[in-house]
Amino acid sequence: MTSLLGIKLAPARVPWKRRLQTAGVLYHFWANSFTIVLVLLLFPLMFFCGFAPIVIAYGIWMWWDWNSPYKGGYVSKWLMNMRVHKWFCRYFPISFHTTADLPPDQNYLIGMHPHGVIAVSAYNFMSNGTGVMDLFPKINIHTCTLVGNFWVPIRREWLMLHGIINCSKESLNHVLGDSRKGQAAVLVVGGAEEALDAHPRKHILTLQSRKGFIKIALENGAHLVPCFAFGENDLFLLASNKEGSLIRRVQSFVKGLCGVSPVIFYGRGIFNYNLGMLPFRKPLNTVLGKPIPVQKTIKPTQEQIDELHSTYIRELTELYEEHKGKYGIPEENKLIIR
Repeated sequence: MTSLLGIKLAPARVPWKRRLQTAGVLYHFWANSFTIVLVLLLFPLMFFCGFAPIVIAYGIWMWWDWNSPYKGGYVSKWLMNMRVHKWFCRYFPISFHTTADLPPDQNYLIGMHPHGVIAVSAYNFMSNGTGVMDLFPKINIHTCTLVGNFWVPIRREWLMLHGIINCSKESLNHVLGDSRKGQAAVLVVGGAEEALDAHPRKHILTLQSRKGFIKIALENGAHLVPCFAFGENDLFLLASNKEGSLIRRVQSFVKGLCGVSPVIFYGRGIFNYNLGMLPFRKPLNTVLGKPIPVQKTIKPTQEQIDELHSTYIRELTELYEEHKGKYGIPEENKLIIR
C-alpha cells in the first residue's frame, strides 16, 4: 500500500465492483449533503440569469406541497429498487437480520439504535438495498428524519420518494394512526445528542429520558419494535469530546441552538483509506427484534408510559446481549443507556 505524508493511497487498479460500490455511497452523500450547497448556489443563479419563472414555479409547488412530509409523503418503489442502493449496501456491506415477522394487521414504531454519526444503518429501510421490502412486502415503511431536512428544495422530494417523512408528532400520528394497518415508522430515537457519543467500539444510547415515542405508540396502539445496528459507530473516527470538556460544551450549546450536532469526525476518501468524509468499509449488521404488543390508550398515564419504556429498554438490552457476540462485540462490552 502506497503512503504519502501518512495518507494511505488506494491502488490505481481496483475491481470494477468496488468502484460501483463507492459510486453508490457518493450518490447518497450527494443527494443528502451536497444538494444543499448546490441548491443554495444554483437557485439564486437561475433566478438572476433568465430562469426566474422556473424558480418561482418551484416555489409555488413547494408552498402547495408543504404538508406532504407530515402526511406520509409519496414513496416511489421504483426509486427504492434502483441498483445504486445495492451498490451502496455492498460497500460496507450492510446486512439486515430479523428475529420475528411483522404481521400486516398491525402498525409498528421501530426504534433504531444507535444513531451513529449520520445513521447509515437507517438506509436498510429507505430502499430495498438489503431486501427489506421483499421480507415485508405488505408493510409500508417510513423512515423519519428532522423536520428541517424538508426545508431544502429538491432534496425534500428525493427524501419523500424514498419513503422518508419528518419525525414530528403530527407526522408519526398520521402514519401510525392509519386504520388500514400495515404501516411502520422507523425512528432513530437517540437523535443529535447520541451522535456526539458515536465513538468506535462504544455503545452509549440517549434513551433514558426519551419517552415521547413511547407515548405516541400508546396513543396509536402501534407495536414497538427495538432494532440495533451493530457496527454503526465504527464507520467514522470522532474527536475526543468527553463529558465536561470544552469541545463537548460547545457541541451541546450549538445542538441546543439549532438542533443539529456539530460532530467533528473523519473517515476515508475516494482515493485513500484514512482521510476524508466517506465512511470506512466496516460491516453493518442490523438486527430487528420482536414486536412488543401495545394496547391503544388515548390518554396514557405517566405510569403506563414509564412501564412500557422500561419494557422497551429491557427488550432492546436483551437483543443487544443476544446478538453482540455474532458481530464481533466483546462479551464485556455492555450497552450504556443514559
